[in-house]
Amino acid sequence: MLEVTLSPNAGFCFGVKRAVEEAVKAKDNCNSKIYTLGPLIHNEDAVNNLISKGIFPIEFKDIDNLHSGDIIIIRSHGVTPEIINKLHEMKLTVVDATCPYVTNIQKKVQKYYNLGYHIIIVGDENHPEVIGINGWCNNSAFISKDGNNLLNPPRKVCVLSQTTEKQANWERVMNKISAYSKEIVAFNTICSATEIRQREAAEIAQQVELMVVIGGKHSSNTTKLYEICKRYCDNTIHAESAKDIPFSILNNINKIGITAGASTPDWIIKEAIQKMMETNNTEINELQEYMDAHTISIKVGEIIEGKIISLNEKTAFVNIGYKADGILPKEEVSMDENVKLTDILKVGDVVAVKIISRRNDDGYVVLSRIEMEREKYYSNLKEAFENGENVNVLVKESVKGGLVCSYNGVRVFLPASHVELQHVENLTSYIGKTFEVKIIEFSEKGRSTKIIASRRLLLKEAQKKREDEAWGTIETGDVISAEVKRLTDFGAFLDVKGVDGLLHVSEMSWNRINNPKDILKVGDNVDVKIIDMDKEAKKLSLSIKALSENPWNNVEEKYPVDNIVLGKVVRFAAFGAFVELEPGIDGLVHISQIAHKHIEKPQDALQIGEQIKAKILDVNKDKKKISLSIKEVNQA
Repeated sequence: MLEVTLSPNAGFCFGVKRAVEEAVKAKDNCNSKIYTLGPLIHNEDAVNNLISKGIFPIEFKDIDNLHSGDIIIIRSHGVTPEIINKLHEMKLTVVDATCPYVTNIQKKVQKYYNLGYHIIIVGDENHPEVIGINGWCNNSAFISKDGNNLLNPPRKVCVLSQTTEKQANWERVMNKISAYSKEIVAFNTICSATEIRQREAAEIAQQVELMVVIGGKHSSNTTKLYEICKRYCDNTIHAESAKDIPFSILNNINKIGITAGASTPDWIIKEAIQKMMETNNTEINELQEYMDAHTISIKVGEIIEGKIISLNEKTAFVNIGYKADGILPKEEVSMDENVKLTDILKVGDVVAVKIISRRNDDGYVVLSRIEMEREKYYSNLKEAFENGENVNVLVKESVKGGLVCSYNGVRVFLPASHVELQHVENLTSYIGKTFEVKIIEFSEKGRSTKIIASRRLLLKEAQKKREDEAWGTIETGDVISAEVKRLTDFGAFLDVKGVDGLLHVSEMSWNRINNPKDILKVGDNVDVKIIDMDKEAKKLSLSIKALSENPWNNVEEKYPVDNIVLGKVVRFAAFGAFVELEPGIDGLVHISQIAHKHIEKPQDALQIGEQIKAKILDVNKDKKKISLSIKEVNQA
């Protein structure tokens, strides 16, 4: 039985496929002719097929025959800036279908040429892609396939490659210039699909009796495939289509290998397979199924597997068995902004991903692991809600009414009233923080799911635990350091080992305190004495003044009547002035005792903060009153 092995990545590369799609789409949107700048595909049958659809190839030398508004498509090879400018000057409608890989090379060439580097391109100087790339450095590039023509390479070079070049040629050129050039910037821009196609072709060619390479005779990448296969299998033929495969060559052949260039449409490959397999319908069907599996449409939301073929810190390129590679951005793999993609994945890994875009601006299929796992994370949150378990969320933004958080990409809302134990005016400071929360609502309505969390409940639980522990360790009379948590007009609330204690304004000092804010501020740590506690009612009374002796003790001995004392005026009343003798002891100078002459009010004769001498007229310890006279000290 004849055994046929088809290279998995044979046929259209996504750059060529993209160019064809752009051409067909442009044709669908207009009734006039569509022109392509050169053959869109290096395959005569495929070009004829496009012509039958009204899409005609035209050479640059013939564009003067076009008219303003005509549509012209730049093929995947790309062109020089001069050609682009010319097309726009003619006011043609330009559809740029340059392969994104090639566009990337053009940008790098332009950048490093402007930085003073000499450009070296590994490739064929007559290939349209290389001609186009060379135009982005003013046609000054050194072009080589093996380095032999680089007799004296410049000392400062930037090296790039034609996308369809052989890896061996890249290595030859690099070995050549590394011996001469002192400053080398190198970008191996061989297309990953090209590398894979060439590697697969070499592997298959070593295992078969006949190797068939299908593609245009003028296709550079198809020619390279032929050269590679011929190296491992002498019996290798290059066929543009099924009609070029002679029946006679199939005689006495049991194993055939097939690969195809990047410009070879699937229908040409299928036709060739059918011709070789027409004696065995079973095998035809199996291969037909295999081909169909690689040409099926993809859809958003579909979960597929792919192999990572290229990787950097921010992006992974994935072979998903489709004509366009997949791109897996870091933000679709991990929510951690500090992690590098190379820390998570490696080339060769097979990953399960979800399709979130069939094609981005560069022609890639956009993939996501986070979206694939979202259902699992929804399930985790639902279980956490039902079981009363806690989860960690990342605060993403502050909105009216609360915080929008993320649990591995799933939206969780944290209301403002559930952020802290007390009200928070400005929530923006929480952005970027990770919180442990409890899910308090998980409701599913149609396709939407509402998930609400609370941090306050966990803080209350933690607070209660601290309070229970604290009430078991404190007693009346204990002296302890406590933190001021909030201030009121009547006092301050302090944190005593997790328990709220009240420091009344009357217990702050032996001096008279008008406002607690005059001596304390939130965050202060102060020593206090527990003067009363009720464990059942959870009430705790604190005092600062209890830590010092009552200044009214032995007041008669300290301030004998009829003696002269020095004091400071601290406040006024309608009936007189109060004078501080020491912290906690004030004496009153009645208005009649301020001066020998009549005064309307104390301020007429005294100032706050003024030091005065006064005679002690009376001391009453029980009523905590001392009467003073200023005029008894002064001469009349």
